[in-house]
Amino acid sequence: MTTPVRYIRVKSTVNLFSPANRPTGNIAIIGAVTAPTTGTVIPENEPTLFSDPDDAEKRAPGDLGKSVALAMRQEPGPGLVFGVRLATSPDIADTLSKIATLPVQLVVIANTPLEAGTGGATPTAGIVALANHVKGPFGDGLERMGVAMLGKGDTDASIITGALNSDRMVYVAHKSDEDVAAAVAGTIGGYDPHISLLLKKVGVSSAPFTAQELFTINGSEGESSPPGGQNVNWLVNPALIPGEGVYLGEGYTGASGTTDKKYIDIVRTLDDITYRLKASLIASIGELRISRTGLRALAGEMEAVLEPLRRSEVIDDYLVVVPVLALFDKPQPTPEDLELIAKARRERFAEAMVRITYAGAIHRLTINLTFE
Repeated sequence: MTTPVRYIRVKSTVNLFSPANRPTGNIAIIGAVTAPTTGTVIPENEPTLFSDPDDAEKRAPGDLGKSVALAMRQEPGPGLVFGVRLATSPDIADTLSKIATLPVQLVVIANTPLEAGTGGATPTAGIVALANHVKGPFGDGLERMGVAMLGKGDTDASIITGALNSDRMVYVAHKSDEDVAAAVAGTIGGYDPHISLLLKKVGVSSAPFTAQELFTINGSEGESSPPGGQNVNWLVNPALIPGEGVYLGEGYTGASGTTDKKYIDIVRTLDDITYRLKASLIASIGELRISRTGLRALAGEMEAVLEPLRRSEVIDDYLVVVPVLALFDKPQPTPEDLELIAKARRERFAEAMVRITYAGAIHRLTINLTFE
C-alpha cells in the first residue's frame, strides 16, 4: 500500500466577527421612594433592573415603583426598565450622572410635571436637568432621549424654551392623574426606532382635550398645510378608532428650530443607524488598506449595513461615497490626485460620506370629495 505525499496541509478555522447590538427600547426612571417600615427597598443612586411590575412597586414603593410598573405594563412594552432611587436629599443632576453609562435610550423622572415657576421663576428644575443630561455627550451607542409631561390640563407650549427646546426631549400634554411620561416612554420603547409614534396606544386614563385646547397645544393647521406642532404632543381618543383607548396625538420632539429633528422616529432611527455603521466598521480599523481593494471593501461593508434597511423600508435610499476611492479609479490621475492619495496613505486617514433618504410616515391626509 502506498501513502500519498501531502506537501500542503490546510486546517480551516472559523473566526467570524459579530458586531455589537444596541438595544432601542431600554428605559431608566428616576424617582423618590417612600421607605416602608418593613421590607427591603432598592439602594439610593444605584440603577436596579426590574422584570416584574409588582416587584417594582414592592421594592421601590412610592413614585418610582408606580412609574416603573406603569412603563412595564404598556403594550407593546419596552425592553429593559431600570429604576434609580433618589437620595433622601435629592440631587437629580447627580443621580442622572450615575446613569451616563447605562445602556438605556429613554430617561424619565417619575411623577414630575414640567410647570412654570410662580412669579417668573424658572421651570421645573428636574426637567431642565433631564434636558441637559440627554444632550450628552455620550459614548458610542449610549445616545438617549428624555420624556416629560406637562402639568395636568396644561396647554401652554411656550414653556418649552431655552435648554428645554431640544430634539432629545419628548413632551406630552394630558388630563391624567397617572405618570404619563413613564407611560409614553414605555410606549416609545415598545416600537422599533423607525415607527412613527402618531396614534400609538398609551395605557393610561386621560380626559379629552377640547378643540380649542388642541388648537392651543398644536397651533394652526389648514386643509392643505403640513402638521403645525409646537414641540408638545397630546393624548387623544379619536372617534374614528373603534373602542375606547388613549393614543398619542403626535410624535413630535421638543425642538422648534428649522434645522432640528422634529419627529421622535427620526432621532431614534439616526441613533440606531449610526451605531450599526460604527459597530460594523470597527473591525476594519487597523485591517483594511488605503488601496483600491481596501476602500472598496470599506464601501461594501457600509452597504451591507444599509441595504437590509432599504429592503425592509426602514430607509428609502442611500449613497456611499469614498472620495479617495474615486481618485484610485481615475484612469489618468493628475499630480494633485496623486498627492491626495499619498497624503491619505501618510496620514492613514480615509473619509467616507453616507447619504440616507428617510421617508417618514404620513401624518396628515387631505381628501377632496366632489359630489356631482
